[in-house]
Amino acid sequence: MSVSIIFKIAAVGILVSVLGQVLKHSGRDDQAFLASLAGLLLVLFWLLPYIYDLFETIQRLFSL
Repeated sequence: MSVSIIFKIAAVGILVSVLGQVLKHSGRDDQAFLASLAGLLLVLFWLLPYIYDLFETIQRLFSL
């Protein structure tokens, strides 16, 4: 895993938290929830190849 993916995740986290606070203070709680859900899904799609590699490695380890 490269360091750039960690910085991307941190940037998305900061952006989503700021956007969520702005939307909550303006009374748009539903849109704040959707923004945080979209940020979570974006990060999960970025991490999906790493999770797949982890499961493949575990499968190879135990199938010796």
